[in-house]
Amino acid sequence: MPLIDPSTLPQVEPKPGWHGRFFHSKHMTFAYYEIEAGAGLHVHSHPNEEVWHIIDGEADVTLGDETMSVRAGCAVVIPAGMTHALAVRKVCRAIVVDYPVRREVAGIRI
Repeated sequence: MPLIDPSTLPQVEPKPGWHGRFFHSKHMTFAYYEIEAGAGLHVHSHPNEEVWHIIDGEADVTLGDETMSVRAGCAVVIPAGMTHALAVRKVCRAIVVDYPVRREVAGIRI
């Protein structure tokens, strides 16, 4: 299926305040998130490389020991295996891409 309209995909809430729609290509997983202010992710890592593209809003992203403010229009590349965390400052819309395909997020099969 070459054309995907994420707005037609079922929405899941893998964590409180996280509303996501997911799909996969052959090698990648795409997540379209709307994240409430104050929501966040604890420090963790996974074997997937991950790219966060912030569409609207603002979040603090911690990579290893470095924390940076990420605003609309910016992207963050998180290498596979690197510890990272996220704290949403302002309601945030983001597209997150994982490589390779990720079949589960926060214990929910996607």
